[in-house]
Amino acid sequence: MKEMEIKIGNKLIGNSKHTFIIAELSANHLHDFDLAVKTIKSIKETGADAVKLQTYTADTITIDSENEYFRIKQGTLWDGRTLYKLYQEAYTPWEWQPELKKIAEDLGLLCFSSPFDKTAVDFLEKMNVPAYKVASFEITDIPLIEYIASKGKPVIISTGIATLTDIEEAVNACKRMGNKQVALLKCTSAYPSPLEDVNLNTIPNLKDTFKVVVGLSDHTLGISVPIAAVVLGAKIIEKHFILDRGLGGPDAEFSLEPQEFKAMVKAVREVEKALGEVSYELTDKMTKSREFSRSLFVVEDMEEGEVFSEKNIRSIRPGFGLHPKYLYDVLGKKAAKSVTKGTPLNWDLIG
Repeated sequence: MKEMEIKIGNKLIGNSKHTFIIAELSANHLHDFDLAVKTIKSIKETGADAVKLQTYTADTITIDSENEYFRIKQGTLWDGRTLYKLYQEAYTPWEWQPELKKIAEDLGLLCFSSPFDKTAVDFLEKMNVPAYKVASFEITDIPLIEYIASKGKPVIISTGIATLTDIEEAVNACKRMGNKQVALLKCTSAYPSPLEDVNLNTIPNLKDTFKVVVGLSDHTLGISVPIAAVVLGAKIIEKHFILDRGLGGPDAEFSLEPQEFKAMVKAVREVEKALGEVSYELTDKMTKSREFSRSLFVVEDMEEGEVFSEKNIRSIRPGFGLHPKYLYDVLGKKAAKSVTKGTPLNWDLIG
């Protein structure tokens, strides 16, 4: 069965060769609107298809509490901080988002967001976003996913903390709302992600198991993992983008700078061309190249009646003589006429 397709704006994602590449702005604007605009303009220059925002505030995603439950202590970049303080730093001001979307669209980029509660969904509906992204840590919030899916737009779901059951429940939540425009992104919720934890071979299994469009939300360092994911069938690639990691910020360490992101896009497009189709047909160039394959040639001058042997005929390049498979049919036969060294063997020369 073919994977289904989803359509985001003018982009058909799934069975087409084109991989949908998303640049995640996240917190890399550092609460500077002009920096956010510069970042989006730079994203356009890399060849990405879309820019993704995040729509929450510290108060819509958590509460302001200093108790142990809300303090980060899991060996992350953010250990020692409370969730509230982290999200105060990382959130994208809502009043920016309609303008950022317009700027992106004027540049030819699609722009959508990850909502983290129902008020964010309502806000994004007024912005008329073309799709929604469910972040990894929200995959267990089935009421939120149902609400997102009820809007009838494509839903891209990251699976970074999900069990197989979690993924199934999230997909079923979308289907209950009559929304079959679902994509699943293999994700490793570690920042940055160790390569040994990425398990890209899960991507084709996600596709086979859930019969949906599949992709990768990547937090590894570098660009090799997204490129490999495309080979394994990923049709969506999401990666954090920053103008300069030296700017700092919560997500800087695992974000790509412009030249790195551009190199990733270029490599993905090259891989798409190289993957092609299942084919054993020879192109005109390949057919022409067969002239350099091996064939049977006379390699010593021979007199009429002389016996063909492995001394006077050999399988060599180029390919203008008989196929090498006929070697043992020819050995022991006699030359029908005199033959000079370097003559391609053909049946007319064989008595």
